[in-house]
Amino acid sequence: MAQRILVLGGARSGKSAFAERLLADCATVRYLATAVLDPTDHDFASRIEGHRDRRPTTWTTVENASAADVLTTSAPATLLDDTGTWLTARIDERDAWDSPRGTVAPDCDALVAAVAAHRDRLVIVSPEVGQGVIPPTRSGRLFRDELGTLNQRLAEVCDEVYFVIAGLPTRLK
Repeated sequence: MAQRILVLGGARSGKSAFAERLLADCATVRYLATAVLDPTDHDFASRIEGHRDRRPTTWTTVENASAADVLTTSAPATLLDDTGTWLTARIDERDAWDSPRGTVAPDCDALVAAVAAHRDRLVIVSPEVGQGVIPPTRSGRLFRDELGTLNQRLAEVCDEVYFVIAGLPTRLK
């Protein structure tokens, strides 16, 4: 039976570390890394390196791949970290930062369908949005709106949903 878990939280909330702990009992984990590394962004590269250092050596990392396509293949356990960087890459790929909302809907539809159809253990990490002021830029509002909608759709198809605040997980579903 599939076990699909969504882990939501703010920036630096501990959501990724909590998601990793959920899979600590798995000998083999496929880690689906969604970040697109910009070699000139040393701060982001350092954050990625911190995630790499935390992962057990038995985990397999998949980078630069379509999340929806990867989820169509079986693996004992998969950790998708995270949908925020995944969505950013999709908006970049479609050059959609100034496009109408919904431009990345086909990508989101494919991801939600792949999650719903996935039959193995799956943990998804996603930043929660909308807890602060309205972003002052159109691109910020676009990202917030698209990710908020995606999070709602993923929560609907997942079996469990957690919200992590200051490293403390709270089960929502």
